Amino acid sequence: MERQHPEPSELLEERTADLQRVKAEYDNYRKRVRRDRLAVREIAVANVVTALLPVLDAVDRACAHEPLTPGLKDIADTLATQLGSLGVRSFGEEGDAFDPTCHEALTHHVSPDADRLLCTAVLRPGYRLGDRLLRPAQVEVTGPPQSGSGDRAAG
Repeated sequence: MERQHPEPSELLEERTADLQRVKAEYDNYRKRVRRDRLAVREIAVANVVTALLPVLDAVDRACAHEPLTPGLKDIADTLATQLGSLGVRSFGEEGDAFDPTCHEALTHHVSPDADRLLCTAVLRPGYRLGDRLLRPAQVEVTGPPQSGSGDRAAG
């Protein structure tokens, strides 16, 4: 039996298809490695920033309770600038709607005039790194009286 050899054009098409597959696999590999490196960097930054949050809290307390010296102001400004450049953002403002996914309610005040839960005092700001929650904001909330089973009439 005589063996049939593929035509040169068929061989060229087959090798071209093989090369295109290998190139696509390599491109996907490079994208995956780049994505993994960014994820590792983001986790590392999040871990370092989370470890530094007590320092940030201490600087904030010092600025709130001590005379603001030029040195303290410089430290606070530099810390805020550097954390901002990493993508760290603080959140938690009086008047924000209470969101249990990013706020931690430490006290709850009842107001018959309220129609929803609002943050009425921020006891400690929360922080995000991009979309990642580093720490929830600790807040006092004020809201409407809860309607529980005790409010129902017997029937």
